Amino acid sequence: QVQLVESGGGLVQPGGSLRLSCAASGFTFSNPDMAWVRQAPGKGLEWVSYISSDVEITSYVDSVKGRFTISRDNAKNTLDLQMNSLKTEDTAVYYCTSYNYWGEGTLVTVSS
Repeated sequence: QVQLVESGGGLVQPGGSLRLSCAASGFTFSNPDMAWVRQAPGKGLEWVSYISSDVEITSYVDSVKGRFTISRDNAKNTLDLQMNSLKTEDTAVYYCTSYNYWGEGTLVTVSS
């Protein structure tokens, strides 16, 4: 049974940091490329960041470049997203995805 379980969301003030984690099980985690996708309240899905299966390639949506860092540990079956200098517009549910499978998401709220 494939599972992607996100954690690490919460309430943070603007300028703060959070680290999201995604624990994967039920498939060979080192095979697929992975991504973080978010959905802000009342809006559609927005791709945030991508990392290749071999960790060689990463990419980010322009709005988070220089603030977010994606990483993965294929030995531990985990995908992380370090989020710094958070802005109110980063408020969203963040999903971990292997493109075929999705987690249930973790809510990040950036507010003073």
